[in-house]
Amino acid sequence: MSKDELNANEPEIIYIPDEEGNEEEFEVIMKFEIESGEFAGNQYMMVVPIETDEENEDSDEVYAFRYEEDGDDLQLYTIENEKEWDEVEETFNTLVAEVEEEEDK
Repeated sequence: MSKDELNANEPEIIYIPDEEGNEEEFEVIMKFEIESGEFAGNQYMMVVPIETDEENEDSDEVYAFRYEEDGDDLQLYTIENEKEWDEVEETFNTLVAEVEEEEDK
């Protein structure tokens, strides 16, 4: 994902079912691909919940998923491997730092 796409005006919204089958609304804040190492080629997306009720205000909560696209179909996979999670977190933090640095210029 380019830095310009990160700042796009139109948010991408996805719906993810919870444990009870209710679809929850999330905004995609970043998509990226790991470029090297053990998880090279895997695509990831970072999402934040779009709160509809005032009682549940965890606005700092960011969720990460590995994803695959097949046409219009989107498959999300939870990240359960600790090494994979560390790689995703490091890449996300690096990309956020780059965007913030660009904005400060």
